[in-house]
Amino acid sequence: MQHNDMLRMANQIATFFASQPGQAQAAEVAGHLKAFWEPRMLQALYAHVDAGGEGLSPLVLSAVERLRQPA
Repeated sequence: MQHNDMLRMANQIATFFASQPGQAQAAEVAGHLKAFWEPRMLQALYAHVDAGGEGLSPLVLSAVERLRQPA
C-alpha cells in the first residue's frame, strides 16, 4: 500500500466516524482499524504517527493512541 493511500484511508475512516453522534468517535475509529487493517498496515500507521503524524486528522491520532494502550 502506498503511504498516501494509507493516510487517505485512515482520514476517510475518521471522517465517517466523526459524523456519528456521541463521544466515542476515537474508540470507533480504533475499533475499525483493529478489525479491518492487517498488522503491517497498522505498523506503517504507527511509524507515521511516531514520525510526527503529518497529514493525519486529530481523530486518527487519538485512535492510534487508544490502540497502543494496554488492553
